Amino acid sequence: MNESGKKMISLVSPCFNEEENVEELYRQLTAVMAGMEGYDYEFILIDNASTDSTVQKIKRIAAQDKRVKLIVNSRNFGHIRSPYHAILQSSGDACIVMASDLQDPPDMIPELIKKWEEGAQIVAAVKKESKESKLMFGIRKLYYGLLKSVSDVNIIQNYTGFGLYDRKIIEILKNIPDPYPFFRGIIAEVGFRVERITYTQPRRARGITKNNFFTLYDIGILGIISNSKVPLRLATFSGFVLSFLSFLVGIGYLVGKLIFWDNFQAGIAPLLIGNFFFFGLMLFFIGILGEYVGAIYTQVLARPRVYESERINFDQTE
Repeated sequence: MNESGKKMISLVSPCFNEEENVEELYRQLTAVMAGMEGYDYEFILIDNASTDSTVQKIKRIAAQDKRVKLIVNSRNFGHIRSPYHAILQSSGDACIVMASDLQDPPDMIPELIKKWEEGAQIVAAVKKESKESKLMFGIRKLYYGLLKSVSDVNIIQNYTGFGLYDRKIIEILKNIPDPYPFFRGIIAEVGFRVERITYTQPRRARGITKNNFFTLYDIGILGIISNSKVPLRLATFSGFVLSFLSFLVGIGYLVGKLIFWDNFQAGIAPLLIGNFFFFGLMLFFIGILGEYVGAIYTQVLARPRVYESERINFDQTE
């Protein structure tokens, strides 16, 4: 609680080139929080070195409203490290994390807080459907199903991180020294009481998505290697099975040649096809192994998640 005796809610939004959305996001958030009696709030935006006027617009808002706080990164540190860093800077009794593109509806804030007041330490907003591309939503749904099936923890499906987190959870996150954290996996790992609320993701009204194949692949493979040893064990099992099958095929060819010595022709095609298959499979598993080694390398370097170039309004008295 702050000095007024009200509970403090931290609202956290990462942004990158969202000049068309930040002012509307601020308007909607302040309208929602104005109706939440008994609560005070801070609004933390972390900018990933935007190249448009996003930072300038946030600075103008922050100059008029000291509850708005801004962190400007020295460069673009990606969509994994930057939001996590911002969450750890929150000071509220609870922290609500949402995207700055308005696809995480601000009008869900009262419901998130209600579930928290009822005793939930984590309130996860789960997408039941999306007004964006049905194909992409279907692919994401399949991925979450795969991730849940191979993970060592109970990953929440169709959950992107949008939700509310109690102060106790934030303090736990501060003690996790992961320089490249898979936030959704960590939330599943820490446990505690989790409540789920569902929503329909609206279509992006302004601007364009910053996700592309590489960012989606990055978060996708990070989710698997951070929470599962199944790919490594699958490589071991596949090697054993394929070795055994190769042995059986070799025996079959040997027997065929001994029985039909003059007529049996092995042919070059099966050898070429077999070699391409085995080499392709081997390269795939070498790539998987490389992802795990790369993750270990990142952990060993233990570099800061972001470097800040500027902070605004963090010196204000709560």
